[in-house]
Amino acid sequence: MAVSAVTAFAASLCILLLTYKTIIYPVFLSPLSKIPNAHWSAPISPAWIIWRRYRAQNNRTIQAAHENLGPIVRLSPSEISVNCVDKGIKSIYTGGFEKHEWYPRVFGSFGTVSMFTMTSNKTHSARKRMLSNIYSKSFLQSSPHMHLISETIILDRVLPIIHEAVSSDSPVDMHDLNQGLTMDFVSAYLYGLANGSNFLQDATFRRKMLGLYQSRKPFEFYFQEVPDLLSWTKRLGLRLIPKWCDEANEILDAWGLQFCDKADECLSSTALDVEPMVYKHLKQSISKQLPPKEKDSASYTKLVEQQRLDIACELYDHLTAGHETSAVALTYLFWELSKLPELQKELREELLTLSPKLTYPRPSSSRELPSPKSIDSLPLLEAIVTETLRLHAPIPGIQPRVTPYPNCSLVGYSDIPGNTRVSAQAYSLHRNPEVFPDPLAWQPKRWLKDCNSAPDLEERRRWFWAFGSGGRMCVGSNLALQEMKLAVAAIYTNFKTTVIDDENIEAIDAYTVKPRGEKLILKFESAA
Repeated sequence: MAVSAVTAFAASLCILLLTYKTIIYPVFLSPLSKIPNAHWSAPISPAWIIWRRYRAQNNRTIQAAHENLGPIVRLSPSEISVNCVDKGIKSIYTGGFEKHEWYPRVFGSFGTVSMFTMTSNKTHSARKRMLSNIYSKSFLQSSPHMHLISETIILDRVLPIIHEAVSSDSPVDMHDLNQGLTMDFVSAYLYGLANGSNFLQDATFRRKMLGLYQSRKPFEFYFQEVPDLLSWTKRLGLRLIPKWCDEANEILDAWGLQFCDKADECLSSTALDVEPMVYKHLKQSISKQLPPKEKDSASYTKLVEQQRLDIACELYDHLTAGHETSAVALTYLFWELSKLPELQKELREELLTLSPKLTYPRPSSSRELPSPKSIDSLPLLEAIVTETLRLHAPIPGIQPRVTPYPNCSLVGYSDIPGNTRVSAQAYSLHRNPEVFPDPLAWQPKRWLKDCNSAPDLEERRRWFWAFGSGGRMCVGSNLALQEMKLAVAAIYTNFKTTVIDDENIEAIDAYTVKPRGEKLILKFESAA
């Protein structure tokens, strides 16, 4: 009887402790309990938000929570979301909170991590110092390599394809073409023009590789949110990720390594069409970290092979992220502009002020393009690109960080415990009606100095978050903007566009978006 009483007491105590830990403390006593709950179950379980993410409803769900509850909400027992600049993204991202392990779960490759996926700010900073100069605006605008890449891709690949479509009165799937355009730009800068892709002129290979790349996307959720579930099911002999995803990964990894190996063969070249600018720069920087060659050649060979994989991982991340995001942005920019012929006319008038003009076919044998600086200085073009990146941010999803130990304060709430997952998302920041009136409308002129007050413009720029902020904002933003502006300038100098088929053009709800229909069919006409 005594044993039964002791057992009953112990069981009761365990139940009380469990109740305290899982219900009483998180609901009533935790510092996070003061933060509005996005769902009644948020303090006791992550199941609600995990289910929404599984159903691809993350961005809209978090946006609705912020609209109803304000600039900070609790999503789960140890996850919060913020949607403001001061005491929000300024504290988290400019303040240097470290990345959550969410990143390497999904975006790592070749068994290693890239600058983007490194959780430690220290290791990230070391890698970024190797690359920041070669991605700076001044370097890109003055680069003879970028000039040749731009000339080749615009004059020899893009404009001839569209010119032929006009001549044959054929529609163009611009979403498909944009992916070829951006992949060719990025790969040429990373690995050298002669070593990069030629997706624009090889549509069959382009669609094959992009199909493999996109096929894995629906399964990213498992790595992002429930990695333990993957481990458990694997032990039971069950597969949540289809086998063909592994095969797709193998093909894409081999493709990425092939780019690097071709670039490595050209390291000693200084020819503009061959020299692999980013690859060469990164390899030279990383090689300085190798110890002097030792007698034990096996260990040195292992270090060299690891270096090869580290470089391949880094550049594969630049390649995939750089092509995907810019292509999506261009697709939505062309879609919005194609509905507004009068704005196209205004833009064309601005573009015709460039010297030399971007007209096609080129007069005589001239291949000279206007300088990137002159294209960058066009206010209406800048406004069109910026507004597209606001309303149709290619990466609208969460950017998870972890709060520092022992605690911190955010959005007026103090003592937020360390290691709490916290994030913001461009999707919500860009839809604040107090900063962006009529936020769901695409209105490029909200960014023009002549149409807005200086304080309004400054506030909008503070809330603009298409490339993130702080030390870990997108390193390739200048390259993306330069290639996008050049492509838009070249196309709308020469052509007018109208929409033929934009069925399912609305974006999927994901970290990186694309049109649900994965197409945008446009009709091109000569602007002359």
